[in-house]
Amino acid sequence: MLLQLPEVIPLSVGGMCFTTRLSTLQRYEDTMLAAMFSGRHHIPTDAEGRYFIDRDGAYFGDILNFLRCGELPPQNRVKMVYKEAQYYSIGPLLDLLDKMQPLTGEKVRQSFLDLMPYYKDHLERIIEIGKLRAIQRKARFAKLKVCVFKEEMPITPYECPQFNTLRFERSESESKHFEHHCDVDVSFGPWEAVADVYDLLHCIVSDLSDRGISVEHQCIGVCDKHLVNHYYCKRPIYEFKITWW
Repeated sequence: MLLQLPEVIPLSVGGMCFTTRLSTLQRYEDTMLAAMFSGRHHIPTDAEGRYFIDRDGAYFGDILNFLRCGELPPQNRVKMVYKEAQYYSIGPLLDLLDKMQPLTGEKVRQSFLDLMPYYKDHLERIIEIGKLRAIQRKARFAKLKVCVFKEEMPITPYECPQFNTLRFERSESESKHFEHHCDVDVSFGPWEAVADVYDLLHCIVSDLSDRGISVEHQCIGVCDKHLVNHYYCKRPIYEFKITWW
């Protein structure tokens, strides 16, 4: 037997109180809220008799506003509302938020970072080295050397890159002359995209910042490794300064 639910539903979402119509919660039938308030399931109540949802209520008002009238959240709340919409399985809201900033921009950024499958591992390596170096020195900050290079370098005057690509043909013996690892803690590159070194640096700094890590960087020169004849590496080297407190 289906439970008889009132037309007006009092809610407690993580302790925050809301009141809405039953029809609002049932607006999209394939959602978690529609299933919860379909009458087929027991819903716990709090001491005041409000139906309880064990979820942070900070963004539930945005969920209700969409269910009521299709209203979308302001840009600074889009990311968190998206997470709540995922939890409640509200497909129409997810589709609309996907087309809004900053989620659209994040998809574009991620398409660039996908060119570097090692990106997340290298980010973790920066954090780990910075932490160990600061602990060992009993210091407030730590410095690392990071190489960020877009293209395989150098290209000699006798080599011509293929059209619309950073790659060019070298024999196996010639390639060995140019293969080396710069004397740095972490190295990013190469990649094929319009996005340049400064774009990747922005990604690294912003992703570290999202994890609460304060980092400054500056270019301190280039790798001066001698490769062959009068050709040198010339990849840019950046000093990262991580401040821990």
